[in-house]
Amino acid sequence: MRSSALARPLVGALALLTVTACSAGLPVSPPNPPPVGAAAYTCSAIHGGLPDEVLGHGVTATTPKSPLTSAWGQPPIVLRCGVATPKALTPTSQLLTVDGVDWLPEKLTQGYLFTTVGRSVNVEVAVPDAYSPEADALADLSPAIAKLDPVAP
Repeated sequence: MRSSALARPLVGALALLTVTACSAGLPVSPPNPPPVGAAAYTCSAIHGGLPDEVLGHGVTATTPKSPLTSAWGQPPIVLRCGVATPKALTPTSQLLTVDGVDWLPEKLTQGYLFTTVGRSVNVEVAVPDAYSPEADALADLSPAIAKLDPVAP
């Protein structure tokens, strides 16, 4: 009887730790666009218009919670809004165009990093090679970006 009474609080504590660990979310560093202004507004609008699924995978919580980051699946496809222009972008860079959105592809060790080009804010999407061909993820994301991130003047 005594061991049963001690076991209940222990089981409750373990359950709380499990819920806390699971609810923490995927660590994703938000970029640092100006906190007020067009970039923050556009990123917030994009965040609200993103799909519930990318390549058939549901949303994955990110931490810290931010309108500048989103993720889907495991391994995660990670989107960050308001990033700097990639150093790899040159006048002769080859771009992919998906639903009217131009993307700069950069090969990573395990996957690709795609960054929008010619929009009011830069959006990057990291796609692990588990989703090969990685560019397929852009078909799910480009409509929201085309609608909510205007072409730069």
